[in-house]
Amino acid sequence: MSRLVVVSNRLADPRKPAAGGLAVALGETLKKTGGLWFGWSGTVVKDGAPGEGELRMHQAGPVTLAELDLCQEDHDAYYRGYANGVLWPIFHYRLDLASLESGYLSGYRRVNHLFARKLMPLLKPDDMIWIHDYHLIPLAAELRAMGCGNKIGFFLHIPLPPQQILAAIPSHEWLMRALFAYDLVGFQSEADLLNFAHYVKAEATAETVGVGQFRAFNSTVQAGAFPIGIDIDDFHRLGRARESQETYETTCREYSRRRLLIGVDRLDYSKGLPQRIRAFGELLKEYPENRHSATLLQIAAPSREDVDAYSDIQHELESLCGAINGNYGDLDWMPIRYIHRAVARRRLPGLYQACDVALVTPLRDGMNLVAKEFIAAQDAADPGVLVLSRFAGAAEQLKEALLVNPYDIPGTAQAIQRALQMPLAERQARHAALLENVRKYDVHWWCGQFLEALANVR
Repeated sequence: MSRLVVVSNRLADPRKPAAGGLAVALGETLKKTGGLWFGWSGTVVKDGAPGEGELRMHQAGPVTLAELDLCQEDHDAYYRGYANGVLWPIFHYRLDLASLESGYLSGYRRVNHLFARKLMPLLKPDDMIWIHDYHLIPLAAELRAMGCGNKIGFFLHIPLPPQQILAAIPSHEWLMRALFAYDLVGFQSEADLLNFAHYVKAEATAETVGVGQFRAFNSTVQAGAFPIGIDIDDFHRLGRARESQETYETTCREYSRRRLLIGVDRLDYSKGLPQRIRAFGELLKEYPENRHSATLLQIAAPSREDVDAYSDIQHELESLCGAINGNYGDLDWMPIRYIHRAVARRRLPGLYQACDVALVTPLRDGMNLVAKEFIAAQDAADPGVLVLSRFAGAAEQLKEALLVNPYDIPGTAQAIQRALQMPLAERQARHAALLENVRKYDVHWWCGQFLEALANVR
């Protein structure tokens, strides 16, 4: 078996309890091959030189971890500037929020070159390389320029927008051409794959040479949809643990007279939080039987609070929650419980299980694993209902959820009302179908499918 080399913006130690399902799944495969995980250490060196960084190697069992420091200038241009100031908003269809200063692109290219220069000496001839996400799109092209002939795959964890939106990125031709340096490019959904096909045919006159195979720039790339899942068995184990059970019991006791709805998100403009809060307010207005009965618990973990767009949405969210609580709240009932901090992952299964409805309503999302975690946490005998945005990648798989257009406030309120009123038999049938999908297409399936496809690329 070829050694697996994983490259991501942030390095993750799969042994740590805080490691997510992705780190655990990749860690298992890395252990089998004695693999290497390469990424940014998270350390920013204030007085470091651009294009330079210290590389440190250490072992995590059979897995080698290689962590690279970045200087302040590189971090600001590559990470804050181009990756999160240009690619993140545009890939989430928000051209109005993109910062298109030219210096960001040069920093993005410089750090990808740095990654390649530091990684290249660590590679073995038969290594299989898997590069992750929008931070590192040009990395394969940098490695190829240095003579790397290994099989290289790339997976985009966020959405890929349509051709007309991608074409608004300055130097978009260079960015998308870089994808043809990969042997395999993976997307979260069939919609993303279709957007890629439309782009390369319209902008690069790419020729289709096989199923999911495109030829342009004297290169051929295989592309496919590989929807990511969760580690459902690990999530169930987490749900049986003491802290999860305590959270479930405490929540049930505190809200014993209420129907509880939940939203768990990073505070990000892509998540549709203001629209969700407005829809809940519309529910209370149009369906008054929910007053003093339904409570929305909205967790919005802080994210990039030094960026104007994020502070703006925080203020909007706080204002909306305050207005609804002021208009409808009473001495013994607060319609919205808004929590602006992260909740420990080990408590989430118990929290999900205590809720009747989950609102997962992003304006645009690559996948959204909260939807799958909520399904996994439910009691099959009395399950809650998932209200899911049609613009989340998860909607392609989770068709038995109540799918909504988050921009349609009255329509979303109607769907929430339907979820709250849904008969037990219908809830059980929907949940059984959703759980079967989540279990079948878990994170291990995703990892295995992608690596098998990469190994089989000719």
